[in-house]
Amino acid sequence: MASEKVETVVAGNYVEMEREEGDSKSAKNKLSNLFWHGGSVYDAWFSCASNQAHFLHFVAQVLLTLPYSFSQLGMLSGILFQLFYGLMGSWTAYLISLLYVEYRTRKEREKVDFRNHVIQWFEVLDGLLGKHWRNIGLFFNCTFLLFGSVIQLIACASNIYYINDNLDKRTWTYIFGACCATTVFIPSFHNYRVWSFLGLMMTSYTAWYLTIASLLHGQIDGVKHSGPNKMVLYFTGATNILYTFGGHAVTVEIMHAMWKPQKFKMIYLIATLYVLTLTLPSASAVYWAFGDLLLTHSNALSLLPRSGFRDTAVILMLIHQFITFGFACTPLYFVWEKFIGVHETKSVFKRALARLPVVIPIWFLAIIFPFFGPINSTVGSLLVSFTVYIIPSLAHMITFAPSSARENAVERPPSFLGGWAGMYSINIFVVVWVLIVGFGFGGWASMLNFIQQINTFGLFTKCYQCPHKA
Repeated sequence: MASEKVETVVAGNYVEMEREEGDSKSAKNKLSNLFWHGGSVYDAWFSCASNQAHFLHFVAQVLLTLPYSFSQLGMLSGILFQLFYGLMGSWTAYLISLLYVEYRTRKEREKVDFRNHVIQWFEVLDGLLGKHWRNIGLFFNCTFLLFGSVIQLIACASNIYYINDNLDKRTWTYIFGACCATTVFIPSFHNYRVWSFLGLMMTSYTAWYLTIASLLHGQIDGVKHSGPNKMVLYFTGATNILYTFGGHAVTVEIMHAMWKPQKFKMIYLIATLYVLTLTLPSASAVYWAFGDLLLTHSNALSLLPRSGFRDTAVILMLIHQFITFGFACTPLYFVWEKFIGVHETKSVFKRALARLPVVIPIWFLAIIFPFFGPINSTVGSLLVSFTVYIIPSLAHMITFAPSSARENAVERPPSFLGGWAGMYSINIFVVVWVLIVGFGFGGWASMLNFIQQINTFGLFTKCYQCPHKA
């Protein structure tokens, strides 16, 4: 029988767990490692980039609603906010990675074994700062991932409607809810290797389709680019982009799926830079072509003429949204498994059955609030602002506030940042900016916009922003 050997390797001050699978040269293991059991730096990059490229808005939201945000912000602000929040998102992902490494190192020094346990963000907060921080982190992270999954179902229904409008968007939501429920059978982020790679390719195709198709289409007659002209719309659009680069709510789970987690540090920044090569050209081109018309068309695909290329983009987005639904839901599955006591069981079927109750409320909420676009800004301002910007920055400052913690830190601040003083200055800036601009102004604007959608279309609306049929 094949045995599994776990070797504890000391890398600097960091103790990492590396696995050696028995009989790794067998055809079965080679196939498994190629398509299923990934934990390398490359897997983490694919996970971050594909997860980012639409965890950003879970792709349908990133690529397909960023032109909508540009119509609210105007071209210049749209570009600047993408660059600014891309950098800020990379910074807080870096902070989360530092806290994870600190937590795991401390625990492994205490001989804690994580072979059958997936570390999550709330556990990092618990281990470093105590149960109150754990509860706050758990609330914001789970609520964000819950609504992130809701957005995936809304996006699926919105997209498929542009290929087949024989069914309304609500009916399509029922159908895709059942399809996405099958993600309960995917055990962990180790098993997303091939999906991450394919997701990245799909996102890239769609981004360049939007760019090229818009440029070839040209500007519509009488095109207007009047944004920004309303404060409510301006901050709604800005918050949408804040959410775009807040896709690192699963950073800890992705790091834990790596054989060498301490190599994660720069991965998110590189992934973000790649994503910007997709989002900036596509959003700019679509806004240039259609201008203010995007204010009433939150899904960019609805404005481009039907063609084989557009249908391909829609189908790829649907597949990618399925993958991202799994990305968003998997941490929720882990939390639920730990709550009911089945997380460490080796039975995939038992775990899948236990996970099903997580999918049902997601399905229900997608049917109640099918507001593609406005819901992104609302979730961004009220949840993402705390989950991936404010809480990691505060947690890092408090964790390393004692001089002893700074002296014994596993990862010290780079000298070019100005040491600990420079790091604290950046953290304070992030907290103040996001609290005032993201949560304050963004929350006010997004809620007004969201309430307007409810008043205009109503809850449980059958077909949000569908054209009237003759």
